[in-house]
Amino acid sequence: MIKIIGFTSLILALLLSSCGDELLIPKPPTYLRTNFPKHEYVKVDDATTYSFELSKAYFQKALSYKGEVTNHKEITLGPLNGIIYLNYYPIPNRDTLVRYINLSNDKVDEHQIKATGIKDQNFIFKDKKVYGTLFEFEGNVATNFQFYLTDSTSNFIRGEVLMNCRPNYDSLRPSLNYLKADLIHLIETFEWKK
Repeated sequence: MIKIIGFTSLILALLLSSCGDELLIPKPPTYLRTNFPKHEYVKVDDATTYSFELSKAYFQKALSYKGEVTNHKEITLGPLNGIIYLNYYPIPNRDTLVRYINLSNDKVDEHQIKATGIKDQNFIFKDKKVYGTLFEFEGNVATNFQFYLTDSTSNFIRGEVLMNCRPNYDSLRPSLNYLKADLIHLIETFEWKK
């Protein structure tokens, strides 16, 4: 009996001594690893206005308005679960170009409240007459990329990326890095038809 009481006392002493002031830190949430397809591209050719190379993992369709196909496009990002909206606008005069650029910059400014940072990258391809800017938003924002391209005289296109999920920048970062490479390739291969 004394052995049992002694053994029980020893166990209680060990249990109580192990309950010190040690701070327990919960593990951070984990996210699934995404396996991205290899970067391979195919040429997308709008018969009248522009062409560019698009990742084979994405699918594009022309949007229609009142039954007529427009030069606006919706590009589904396949495994990334998002969409790139491309909106094309003709430029009838110089004032219109300024208005379109200001509109694009205003759309960027709308996201300054939530963004922890905004990076911009300018593109100038004089030989193709393609000029534009890519905006990259950091933080939990509704759109992580916006861009515009123009020939500065007749054509203007504005692009915006929307992901089909809750904006969690940390978990989206691998997908956004993958997408950024494809967006830069799209911009670098962009050409006007006129």
